[in-house]
Amino acid sequence: MNTKEKSALRSNAKKLQPILRIGKSGLTVSVVKEIEKLLEKRNLVKIKLLGSSITNDGKMELINKISLITNSELIDNVGNVFVIYRK
Repeated sequence: MNTKEKSALRSNAKKLQPILRIGKSGLTVSVVKEIEKLLEKRNLVKIKLLGSSITNDGKMELINKISLITNSELIDNVGNVFVIYRK
């Protein structure tokens, strides 16, 4: 994906509300299934990480793991909110 496409997706994502929240239980099988369903429906999904139990390093590790498992691409990451995309 080129920078222009990524920029357009980032712009679209600004209008979205986080549709899924991941709590201190972290990445469970049911959370992964829900992310998969959302990506099938919407292609562009905004997710919020809840709780102060997630450090910055842990946050990026979790986001990268989600992207890898769901075969999606990280579009934006601000604070505890991130956006992933899959065609």
